[in-house]
Amino acid sequence: MQLSPFGFVIQSGQLAVREALSKFLEQLGPLNLDVEETGTVELVLAEVLNNIVEHAYPQPDQSGPISVDCAHQADGLIVNIKDQGRAMPDGQMPIGQLTSLDVEMDDLPEGGFGWFLIQHLAKDVTYDRVGNENHLRMRLAIGFF
Repeated sequence: MQLSPFGFVIQSGQLAVREALSKFLEQLGPLNLDVEETGTVELVLAEVLNNIVEHAYPQPDQSGPISVDCAHQADGLIVNIKDQGRAMPDGQMPIGQLTSLDVEMDDLPEGGFGWFLIQHLAKDVTYDRVGNENHLRMRLAIGFF
């Protein structure tokens, strides 16, 4: 079954990620994804959206729109996410390397796993700054038809 394209816009803030995940998964309902596929979607989108809320719109009084669009193709879901927040450092997407965990407990990193997970679970991940917008595009290899 092929899913019709869909999209929505949410406002960044405390409940933005939860709201976006709920809307996205609701739209994917007709695909009858299994638990693993649903988990992949949730994890990747949660990491991307949390990064936008925390880093692109870091101040509570500087919230802004986050646009999420999805198209279902034979090789999976094409997801485009746009925001008008701060650009990524140096205009580049983080490399997404796994940080060494072979350190003392007190020296373990608090974060830094998000981009590794995104780039490991999603395919064809690209980032561009277009005018005053961040554009992130990725393919989630699920829902094949």
